[in-house]
Amino acid sequence: IYTDYGLMTTDKDLCEDVHRIFQELTGMGKMAKLKKLLHAPFTLHAQLINYIDEEIANVKAGKSAQIIVKVNALTENDLINKLYEASQAGVQIDLIIRSICCLRPGLPNLSENIRVRSIVGRFLEHTRVYYFSNNGNPRIYCSSADWMDRNLFNRVEACFPIEDPALKKRIYQQGLVNYLNDNQQAWLLNGDGVWQRAQVAEGEQPYNAQQALLELFK
Repeated sequence: IYTDYGLMTTDKDLCEDVHRIFQELTGMGKMAKLKKLLHAPFTLHAQLINYIDEEIANVKAGKSAQIIVKVNALTENDLINKLYEASQAGVQIDLIIRSICCLRPGLPNLSENIRVRSIVGRFLEHTRVYYFSNNGNPRIYCSSADWMDRNLFNRVEACFPIEDPALKKRIYQQGLVNYLNDNQQAWLLNGDGVWQRAQVAEGEQPYNAQQALLELFK
């Protein structure tokens, strides 16, 4: 089953941003200057770098810092290097990458604060979620863009903020933490590039993230 996230909204700024992007696509407008949406190939990549830099600054200042990214693929070199930099600074990073991942987690003095997992199950998930803890005032974005050159530089992609507190909590709990707790369908990436099936630890209960959602919404 193919799954993804969408947002139904009457937010004036978001609706105007979407309209400007369609004008841009049809040739009826120049590069859109948007109020809330980030979009590739123009603003998305640079803003992701900025948000990672902010987490680095927070952890260096003794503040809380965490990044969680859920995408289909991670191959873009600048973002990978920036995540390495964040890890070396002490930012805790969890990546949920369904397919290709060119980053290597758990390497001493490089990526020991990065964990990578893939969830492959009944749902063919196409959700892209970017979470930055922002010292207790989280930023959560949903997007059409994987962290790949083709998405960030060669296509038009949209990335929208989740501003409603209830939606933020729901996406964080059901769309991110839920998958970080999976120990039945998860595959964990080692530093040597080999994927290893997650195992239920002694004293731990089996947990299937996709089945948990089915039970929640049945």
